[in-house]
Amino acid sequence: MRVLLTGASGFISAHILATLLDYGHDVVATVRSDEKAAKIKQSYSHLPDGRLRFAIVADVSSPEAFDEAAQRDPPLDAVIHTASPFHFNIEDPKDFLDPAIKGTIRLLNAIKKGAPKVKRVILTSSFAAIIDLGRPKNGAGYVYSEKDWNPVTIEEVLQDPTNAYRAYRASKTFSQRAAWEFMEKEKPNFALTTMCPPFVFGPTVFPLTGSESLNTSNHLTRDFLRGNFKDKIPETGDFIWVDVRDLALGHVRAMEIEEAANKRFFITAGYFNNRQIADAIRKHYPEYKEMLPTENAPGGGFPEDGLLGYDNRQTINILRIRFRSIETCIVDSVASFKDII
Repeated sequence: MRVLLTGASGFISAHILATLLDYGHDVVATVRSDEKAAKIKQSYSHLPDGRLRFAIVADVSSPEAFDEAAQRDPPLDAVIHTASPFHFNIEDPKDFLDPAIKGTIRLLNAIKKGAPKVKRVILTSSFAAIIDLGRPKNGAGYVYSEKDWNPVTIEEVLQDPTNAYRAYRASKTFSQRAAWEFMEKEKPNFALTTMCPPFVFGPTVFPLTGSESLNTSNHLTRDFLRGNFKDKIPETGDFIWVDVRDLALGHVRAMEIEEAANKRFFITAGYFNNRQIADAIRKHYPEYKEMLPTENAPGGGFPEDGLLGYDNRQTINILRIRFRSIETCIVDSVASFKDII
């Protein structure tokens, strides 16, 4: 297939790009600048001409952002849309909402108008579009699955405009809902599939210029290596995760497998906690022993009152993903960036 991949320099999309190329697909990758394109191209200099091309999309929320990228010769067969902001330094919720929502709808319109041979669009969303923040994180009982939606409203976001977590989660919820509403209203020739991962850990693909250039989810592992948690392991959060390589494979299989059309996927490997991250580093990288909390250090475990459940059977049954362990993930992650810490 000939695939348009948006936001190709991002952490998740870099792995999707590598997986697409490994599986024999040709890729048109969108990036924000010629400089970013050159860096990616350098990593794939061994590829024959035509396997990897680039389209510059400086602003995903601009009205005609994806029009040129969608009109390719030879034409596109599929699109994987990952481009969306993820950071915690915001002054206005629109920093998240506009690129996520407007960017998604403008891409779908560009595909409908300019890429009539596209049969599948994969949208990278998040568990943020599933979780109900009004429900307690801990405690046995409720099981999350693809049927669940985050009930956040725009009014809630605007009440606390500096709450980056809420704005990010809202952006993922609103943009995914907008995509499904587009499908119902516009009835395009292509099918939509959305991917909803929780915390995403894993090794980096492209060479990094320094530890500050690490993606957000790897900051935790980096901070263990720096000795930031010697006395106490930080509390974990939502306790569910996925390895970025498994997530990337899920995107590619969702594009290839007919049964995956018009479905949401809650793609998770299951439970983890921050103590397991510390234990994996201690076990496999003894040179960091003095930087890590001891085995008896407090914090970082599972809550005593239990965990909310998850149902990932659809991912396993349809996409046939065999998930990596958190230990394997952390070992490979440290190996990929320890030299720049």
